[in-house]
Amino acid sequence: MKNFLAKLFVIVALFVVIRPVSANVSLVVLGDSLSAGYGMAQSESWVGVLQQRWAEKYPDITLINASISGDTTQGALNRLTGVIERHQPDAVFVELGGNDGLRGFNPATIANNLEQIITQLQQQNAKVALSQVRIPPNYGPRYNDMFSSLFSQVAEKKEVPLIPFFMEQIIVDENLMQGDGIHPNREAQPLIADIMEPHLLELVQKRY
Repeated sequence: MKNFLAKLFVIVALFVVIRPVSANVSLVVLGDSLSAGYGMAQSESWVGVLQQRWAEKYPDITLINASISGDTTQGALNRLTGVIERHQPDAVFVELGGNDGLRGFNPATIANNLEQIITQLQQQNAKVALSQVRIPPNYGPRYNDMFSSLFSQVAEKKEVPLIPFFMEQIIVDENLMQGDGIHPNREAQPLIADIMEPHLLELVQKRY
């Protein structure tokens, strides 16, 4: 009986010590205006919607929005060290490249920046997912093809999942877009949250 109680005490002690460490997960969204909530409070963005939703459903996940409107892949690369040090993420969703494409940056440079971002995150043992990004067709078929394909090439090279571009389901409905025709409005944010939720849960390997 004494041996049984001793073993039971050890098991309970291990459970108490281990469970808080293994249960808490930090997930960072590293993006631009599409994730930062351009034209609205950040709490109204799709990331903010998920933060409020997960506070009740998945309190063991800390969801952090490190997105900045207007950010480029180079800008995100420059601030990445600070993001890592501040948040120490277990997982990161990278939604970047749209501003690079709108400015006509060299696709090879965009790809290189994304690879460096992913490499630095992987060196910190963070799990990474990359978003596909697309730009309007008025940049010409050659540039558009090169731009669109770079994301799958980077994802394959760095062995990270490529998440479909959430805007493809939003931009087809003008009632979900702001007047500039580029950014989703407030009504679109819960829909984007619904689109992205299963992908982000899979990224942190939750099993609910």
